Amino acid sequence: MSEIIILFLGAISAGLLGSLTGLGGGVIIIPLLTLGFGVPMHYAIGASLISVIGTSSGAAVAFVKEGFTNMRIGMFLEIATTAGAIIGAIVSGALNPNTIGIIFASILILTVILNLKGKPDHQEPLIKGSLEDKLKLYGTFPDKGVIKSYSARNTIPGFLMMMFAGAMSGLLGIGSGALKVLAMDNMMRLPFKVSTTTSNFMIGVTAVAGALIYFQRGEIIPVIVAPVLIGVVIGSFIGSKTLMVSKTKKLKTFFAIVITILSVYMMYNGINQSFR
Repeated sequence: MSEIIILFLGAISAGLLGSLTGLGGGVIIIPLLTLGFGVPMHYAIGASLISVIGTSSGAAVAFVKEGFTNMRIGMFLEIATTAGAIIGAIVSGALNPNTIGIIFASILILTVILNLKGKPDHQEPLIKGSLEDKLKLYGTFPDKGVIKSYSARNTIPGFLMMMFAGAMSGLLGIGSGALKVLAMDNMMRLPFKVSTTTSNFMIGVTAVAGALIYFQRGEIIPVIVAPVLIGVVIGSFIGSKTLMVSKTKKLKTFFAIVITILSVYMMYNGINQSFR
């Protein structure tokens, strides 16, 4: 019972920090479960995917209501991320947990770097007759009382990047939000507010696709999932309320250092175990 309480409190912390830094709770849940509680990697990934679904759903509804999320772009790109998540989850079942740990650590370091970098803010006009025009990958969003128009660019590279992001989500049990935002910001040149909110909407759907595979394999354990899900949702809620009054820049730097140390340790541990 005491372990469940400690896990619950750890999940609250993961949700809180994940919400404040924008990295999501999954990047802390996996190290917490595997390094802190000795949970096998595949069970930790299953629990993390369920927590991703929970934290994404609440925020996604609010962003859709506010008019930032582009549902059409999100659903179009969801074809790529869902396919990627299913492939990633299937591949995960065939991989050694130590190999997954090494990949997880590598992607985590990449995620931290992307999260610390300045985010571009594009606002591209619609080009008539373009692929984006034919697929209707454009829209409007409110900005300080003004309705602004935008259109996507580079749809095919963005779609392929989304497939990779989905595969990482299914393989590692994280939302891959940083990779999704990279695809929409840097490749598809969408406005920052649109890309982040649309990414948040997509994360939950992608996680569902991966979670179904883990559930079918019996790798989603209720006694682990329940405290993690409830804790992360509570932590994310507290984080969303604290976000406006907290100094997130310093927190992001500190958090990046902690995550990098954890990543290096997970990578070392995975390599060390592989050669035994």
